[in-house]
Amino acid sequence: MRNVPHLVSDVMTRTVAAVDREARFKEIVETMERRQVSALPVLAAEGRVVGIVSEADLLPKEGFREADPDRLERLRRVDDVRRAEAVTAGELMTSPALTVRADATLSQAARTMARKSVKRLPVVDGNGVLRGIVSRADLLKVFLRSDEELAEEIRRDVVEDLFAAPERDLRVAVVNGVVTLSGRVRDTSLIPVAARLVRAVEGVVDVEFDVTGPAALRHSRPAA
Repeated sequence: MRNVPHLVSDVMTRTVAAVDREARFKEIVETMERRQVSALPVLAAEGRVVGIVSEADLLPKEGFREADPDRLERLRRVDDVRRAEAVTAGELMTSPALTVRADATLSQAARTMARKSVKRLPVVDGNGVLRGIVSRADLLKVFLRSDEELAEEIRRDVVEDLFAAPERDLRVAVVNGVVTLSGRVRDTSLIPVAARLVRAVEGVVDVEFDVTGPAALRHSRPAA
């Protein structure tokens, strides 16, 4: 296949607000407010990402403002108590940071976000140096691709590569990201393969088939 999956580097934000380990509590809050972000990568001197400090890490200081937790409460909420007493990014941060490489595919980044329930990932190079940040919203940008662009890619990289020359007139229609392939094919065993390949095209919402083969079989929404 000539199709190359879109990478994190295609959609990430390259200008990133960050702080160093020695950044003070108030400086962190001010940076978040000024840059309108809810989390900041924490960097070592050489620019390596060593942690993440988020609004959730800062809130315990307010939550314990009027409370003096007893020993049991301290044991039960040890992380919150530690953060309530912290004053620097190095003390507040979650470490090690969950990151992603710039050459990771969007699907790899999406799986990491879903598995770890995070909204954004710092993007790093092979040495762990910060290169950008990617958010859930960034990953959804692929669904802004036009129906015409999707149809052209599917004709070129799926239909022409997978099906024999007489079947290259298989019709491709895309409406709101939903792909329909219709026509006649000789080898209907290729339909599930085509379904997987079409779904792998960045920006495709779903795929449906309305095809006939030698036995006049109709296929609709085959299993991936």
